[in-house]
Amino acid sequence: MSLSFPPRQLYYDGQTRPASSGKTFQTINPATATPLADIQIASNSDIDAAIAAGDRAFPSWSQTPAIARARILHKAASLLRERNDEIARVETLDSGKAFTETSTVDVVTGADVLEYYANFIGGGGLNGETTQLREDAWVYTKKAALGVCAGIVPCGNPPPASPQETQWSTNPANSPPLHAQTLAEIYTEAGLPAGVFNVINGAGDVGAYLTSHPSIAKVSFTGQVATGQKVAGSASGNMKYVTMELGGKSPLIVCPDADLENAVDGAMMANFYSTGQVCTNGTRVFVPRSLKSAFEKKLLEKISFVRAGPLFDEQTNFGPLSSSLHQEKVIAYIRHGIENDRATLLAGGLGKPDDVPKDLQAGFWVKPTIFTDCTDDMRIVMEEIFGPVMSILYYDTVEEALQRANATELGLAAGVFTKDLNQAHRLIDQLQAGITWVNTWGESPAEMAVGGWKKSGLGVENGRRGIEAWVQNKSTLVDMSGAVATVFAKL
Repeated sequence: MSLSFPPRQLYYDGQTRPASSGKTFQTINPATATPLADIQIASNSDIDAAIAAGDRAFPSWSQTPAIARARILHKAASLLRERNDEIARVETLDSGKAFTETSTVDVVTGADVLEYYANFIGGGGLNGETTQLREDAWVYTKKAALGVCAGIVPCGNPPPASPQETQWSTNPANSPPLHAQTLAEIYTEAGLPAGVFNVINGAGDVGAYLTSHPSIAKVSFTGQVATGQKVAGSASGNMKYVTMELGGKSPLIVCPDADLENAVDGAMMANFYSTGQVCTNGTRVFVPRSLKSAFEKKLLEKISFVRAGPLFDEQTNFGPLSSSLHQEKVIAYIRHGIENDRATLLAGGLGKPDDVPKDLQAGFWVKPTIFTDCTDDMRIVMEEIFGPVMSILYYDTVEEALQRANATELGLAAGVFTKDLNQAHRLIDQLQAGITWVNTWGESPAEMAVGGWKKSGLGVENGRRGIEAWVQNKSTLVDMSGAVATVFAKL
C-alpha cells in the first residue's frame, strides 16, 4: 500500500538520521483507519547519539545571550504561523482532530507560547536577584541551565521552555508523531544550533532508556497517572528533576444561580472538545437537583451541535478517537456505564455517530455520550475515560457538591459557574486542583501557569513559574571586607 507520507526518521544533531534498530511502527489516520507513514524506532545507540549531540551543544548554547535565544524563538514562531495550515492539515490526518480545531488552536497556541517566552527571556525574565547583606557583603543569584533534558510526550509537543537554555530530546511515543520532525526542522531553520532540539521515536522501552540515562538532567512526562508514577520514580531515584502532567477526573460545579446557557456551553466544551481527549476535561458535572430538568433539556438541544464528519469540512467540530485501542477502551467504559453502573443514558451510547459518512465508517469513531443520575461510586465517574463521556451528578447544597468534587485522588482541573463572584472565589479557593476556571472552561494561555495537584502531576508549565522548572538556582555570597571571620584565632 502506498502511504501518504515518506518514512519519518530520527532528528538529531541538526538533521534527519535513519534509526539503526531496523524497526518501525505505522501511524494511522484515525478517521479512516488507514496507515499514513512508517515511523522509525530509535535503538539505544541512537538515543546515546542524540544525547551526545545535546551534550556537545550545551556549553555554547547555555552561554548564548538571552536576546539571541529570543530572536531564534521569535523566528520559529513566525515560521509556525506562516505554515499554520500546512502543519494543521498533517495534524488533522495524524491525530483525528477536525481541521477547524488544528488550524485555529494547535499551531497558533504553540506559536503564542514561543513568543511569550521569547519576550520573557529576551527582556531579562531569568535574571537573578541581588541582596545587600551589609555594607561590605552582597548575595546574588543566577539561573543556571540544567543540561540535556528528555520529554516523553504523547503528541510530540515539547514544553515551551525547551529551547531556552537546556538541550532537549523528545520521544513522541507511538501516537501522532508526524509533526515532531516538522517542529525540529522549523527550529533549525530559525537558527537553533545543531543538537539543541532532537527527536527520537519509540514506545515504552525508549522512554525508559531516556529516563534512566545518566546524561539526562531532567525528565518531563505527559500521560496517564500509572505510567507517570513509574517515570517519576525512576527519574527521581537518580536525582533527576521531573515535571509530570498526568490525568484528571475534574469537577465542574454549576451553582444554582448560574447562567444556564453558559453552564451548558461550558460542560459541552469540557467534555466534547478534541473528542474528549483532553486531560483537563470536566467530566464530573455537578448540577443542582432543582435544575435537573432544565439542564438536561438544554444539553439535549445542544448535543445536535456536535457534528462528526469529514475532518476538513468547515462544519465538522468532532473527530474520531486517536487509535483503535483507545476506541475499544472508551466503548468499554460506555458499555460499563450502561450495563454495570446502570446510569441513565441521556444521549449517545454504543455505536458510531449517525452523521459519519460511509467512507469513514472504518475510523475510530464513538458517539458523544451523556450519562445522568450518576453516583460518586460508579466506575465511569471515578476513572479517567479520556473520551467524550459526560457524567452528571446532582446535589442538594453547594457545600455537598464541593466535598464530593474533592473526593478523588486526582486534582488537575476544576471549574465553577455562578453569577456570584464572591461565591466563585470561595469555591475555587477550596477546590483541590491546580488549574481552575470561573464561568469558562479549558483556556490555558501561555501566561497562565498550569499543573496538577495530588496524583495529577508535579510542577507547572507555562507562565513565569513554568520556566523555573528548566533552570537551577545558584547563590553566591561576596564578602568585600578584606578579612575572614574565623573562630580559629589565637587566644
